[in-house]
Amino acid sequence: MTDYPMLIDGKLIAGGEALDVINPATGEAFTKVARASEADFMGAIAAAKRAQKGWAATPLDERRAKLLELADYIDANADRIARTLVMEQGKPLGEAQMEVGFAPAFIRYFSEQSLDPEVVQDDADYLIEMHYKPLGVVAGITPWNFPFLIGVYKLAPALLLGNAFIWKPAPTTPVTALILAEALNKIFPAGVVNIVIDKNELGHILTNHPDVAKVSFTGSTATGRKVMEAAASSLKRLTLELGGNDAGIVLPDADIKKTAQRVTGSAFFNAGQVCIALKRLYVHRSIYDQMCDALAEEVGLLAVGDGLEQGTRVGPLQNAMQYEKATRYLDAAAADGRIIVGGKRKEGAGYFVEPTLVRDIADGSALVDEEQFAPILPIIAFDEIDEVIDRANSSEYGLGGSVWSEDVAAADAVAARMDSGTIWINHHTHFGPHIPFAGAKQSGIGTEFGREGMLEFSQRSVVSRMRG
Repeated sequence: MTDYPMLIDGKLIAGGEALDVINPATGEAFTKVARASEADFMGAIAAAKRAQKGWAATPLDERRAKLLELADYIDANADRIARTLVMEQGKPLGEAQMEVGFAPAFIRYFSEQSLDPEVVQDDADYLIEMHYKPLGVVAGITPWNFPFLIGVYKLAPALLLGNAFIWKPAPTTPVTALILAEALNKIFPAGVVNIVIDKNELGHILTNHPDVAKVSFTGSTATGRKVMEAAASSLKRLTLELGGNDAGIVLPDADIKKTAQRVTGSAFFNAGQVCIALKRLYVHRSIYDQMCDALAEEVGLLAVGDGLEQGTRVGPLQNAMQYEKATRYLDAAAADGRIIVGGKRKEGAGYFVEPTLVRDIADGSALVDEEQFAPILPIIAFDEIDEVIDRANSSEYGLGGSVWSEDVAAADAVAARMDSGTIWINHHTHFGPHIPFAGAKQSGIGTEFGREGMLEFSQRSVVSRMRG
């Protein structure tokens, strides 16, 4: 028996098997969901292909109205979705409510966008326009750190453009996606939206199948490479939002208390399991001790526990594999630096790691050079601006970065030299539906959010008319 069925071709499908979903705060299953077979995946692709042309022919205002109906449903069911999100993902309830609240905001933003043709040339000789058409069937493959929001912000622009959509959530966090299945089935025509659940063994069907026109993937860089390789067989369109090892550079004139508060808010949000979280902090040696002390004071206030317990600021790691990785980074912290806060696994059930600060550590440590995706922050001293920019840019990743300074001109000058898709000044991790989001280097391909991100779900088509 399953508590949550999949959605395939307008039917709620129990599947042939059930998949346990673990509450990371307890390490025990709290529900079961339907698990797809290979035939279910093939059925979802066929259903989406059948439904797509009719959906694309649906007037844009009707497509908008249905998306807004979905946004209203999420608003009306936000409490249930958020509490379920805590149980499957582990994050504190306040953070879960924030994630769920962002989802309808993204839907409404995309629903307001115009798809009118854009005039490229209009003179006595030619009228040339850029038109935006649907691609066909789009697959959204989503991760476990923001399982609800990421799926919704892929689904909304894809559907607005007239594509059909297949959503494959991460197997450890499928429940909040499946909560939407019944509403999606009522709002959209059969086959326009499908949700399939596997145990990470069937994603290749989506990335290889010639009837899938685009894959929008968020996850690790290693998996992103596999997606890209598979997609090459049919030259699928791709959006890949991949890993990050975001560096923050704290200049000598930074406001120490304000910086410590904001760095803590970024580095330890969602237990550090955020692709654009601040993951390594470079601090000028002249204020290094003061900044370490200020950070220690802030991080020491972070209460760890079950996300449904009042006062919890940091929940568990989401799954056993990530927990084991985090413990290896704790070993690196102890071996390569000096731990000033935390440094231990939390005793008892669940995948808990204490919020941890490590000072007197250097580049070359795995904790500095790799994406730890855990509530562990290395603080590294630097002396010269040119040196620290080179160190910050030395990573294969380039998702985000930040500069911290009261001198706006100095901060701007450093930001201009950082190799990242986004550079924040005196904050880190801020995003929104209207702000284009793209990675540099091995952090991804393509753009999400903003009009630029929306149009990644379209086929650009130029219509050129000769006059006279």
